[in-house]
Amino acid sequence: LDMNLPKMDGVNVCREYRSKGGQSPILMLTGRDGISDKEAGFMAGVDDYLTKPFHMKELSMRIRAILKRPKSVAGDVLKVGDLVLDLVAHEVSRSGDKIHLPRMEFLLLEFLMRHPDQVFSPENLLDSVWKAESERTADSIRTSIKKIRQQIDREGKDSIIKNVHGVGYKLEAQ
Repeated sequence: LDMNLPKMDGVNVCREYRSKGGQSPILMLTGRDGISDKEAGFMAGVDDYLTKPFHMKELSMRIRAILKRPKSVAGDVLKVGDLVLDLVAHEVSRSGDKIHLPRMEFLLLEFLMRHPDQVFSPENLLDSVWKAESERTADSIRTSIKKIRQQIDREGKDSIIKNVHGVGYKLEAQ
């Protein structure tokens, strides 16, 4: 999209498309480079923003990066099987049952849901989820995974968060 489309600008086109459930990636290509323009684009739901003039290699790299992202990234609600994470309401539910998760467990579950079936080492998870150095330990990962499992797992069924021996953890897309 371009910000300067005739009749309806790109921000409004994106906002309307997203409000109707549109999930396709959107890259804003425009000459408008102000931070308020970029903020308006991202708030409307664009996946990336590139200002003109740009190099074709940069455009190609950004398109490839957008297309690598899992489909579950789009929107404010992530779904993996019957597990639902609402980013706006900061709520998690499984099979309709509400689940309360503290901030770090919520962020860890969000990260895993954005990357279903991908294995992450504890170091990857620390780098991606734990920003503060004081909170970063391998025990942080183990403890958080255990707490999440206690909340989301169903009795008598295997956990959807799997240990991959010697490698790390993944959330299985079922």
